[in-house]
Amino acid sequence: MQYFRMSRWMLTAIVLLFFAACEETPQQAEKSADGKLFIIGGGKRPADMVQEMIRLSGTDTAGYIVVLPMASSEPDTSGWYGKKQFTDQGLRDVVVMNIQDAEACSGDCLDSIANASMIYITGGDQSKFMDIVLGTGIHEAIWQAYSDGSLIAGTSAGAAVMSKKMITGNEFKHPEYTGDFRTIEAENMEIREGLGLIGNAIVDQHFVWRMRMNRLISVALENPGDHCFGIDESTALIVDGNTLSVYGESQVVHMIYNGLARTNEKGLIGGRGLELDILLPGDKLTLSPGP
Repeated sequence: MQYFRMSRWMLTAIVLLFFAACEETPQQAEKSADGKLFIIGGGKRPADMVQEMIRLSGTDTAGYIVVLPMASSEPDTSGWYGKKQFTDQGLRDVVVMNIQDAEACSGDCLDSIANASMIYITGGDQSKFMDIVLGTGIHEAIWQAYSDGSLIAGTSAGAAVMSKKMITGNEFKHPEYTGDFRTIEAENMEIREGLGLIGNAIVDQHFVWRMRMNRLISVALENPGDHCFGIDESTALIVDGNTLSVYGESQVVHMIYNGLARTNEKGLIGGRGLELDILLPGDKLTLSPGP
């Protein structure tokens, strides 16, 4: 009887472990994903940058590209230009999928996304994109493509959606958008959920050109342990597992804060020991796995 009870306990433990393994979180899946990320900070995309996306995705020899323009207020125009940058390089297998209703995308629609060799997400409003995609079959199909080895690329808003914690660009304390982030305040920057393709990181874009340092400092101080990246225009951060490299014409700013942020009665936020790197084209960085 003692042996039977022990065996039953062991069987229960095995079953629980099996189901835990099946319910893989996005962070766990990311560590085993075979794909790469090509995160562009916005601005112009020179021909050599487009060629690098094509090379990394393997679409110069096989496969096809899906362009997702749903972040744009003019998705048809954005999709046309998103496709043109690839067809100008001689590719023909490029399809634009302007999906405004996620429920209408099923079956062949989802298969087309999941089996693409490259998924390219255009600029616009990252919140608009995630309002359509978050928690839907499209979200799962993008993850499936990434896990199976596809290149997931995006520019501007398409860069912001890559991380789990997504900067929207909205300020709670200064709701009228001006593009000028003049303060470093607590509880000001709005963070929403993104695609979560890169864990333990937060992405900002148009960074040096639009002088967004204050915004990212505020985010870094309020998200200790997260790697915060400010990617400049015509510049990309390429993510291959835990290895990151800078490609393009300008810099990527990297911040991480592992301390305890402090605020005062005026809502200003402060902290000591904020780490800062300015990465140039060709520089590489290895990230420790996220929690």
